[in-house]
Amino acid sequence: MSRSYRLIRLLGLLIAFCILQSCYSVRLKNTSGVPMPDPLSSRVNYYRDIKVHEKDTVITIGALDKDFTLLIKDCNPGGLHTVEYRNTFGGILLSAVTFGKKRKVKIKYVCMKPVN
Repeated sequence: MSRSYRLIRLLGLLIAFCILQSCYSVRLKNTSGVPMPDPLSSRVNYYRDIKVHEKDTVITIGALDKDFTLLIKDCNPGGLHTVEYRNTFGGILLSAVTFGKKRKVKIKYVCMKPVN
């Protein structure tokens, strides 16, 4: 193998490693409530038989701002049962290119079942 081929191969492995390390999700769960059921759900993952709301959007914040509030209006007064935030390589690239002004956000959330 030539030296340039090894360098290209090493660079490709480094990029693949960075891409895989930058994709993660964080899930926050309320332990004192019952999630809203969805009998028509065809999911086979963590959210099976649960009604899931998904938001996939790009938010714009100032370069000096440290936080952003996303209002969730479609849950009953019982509140949120589960919130999952997903970070992807594309979201990190968008944030880097725009110097942190724009961020791609993927959120899944589950409302709690109303108390009767």
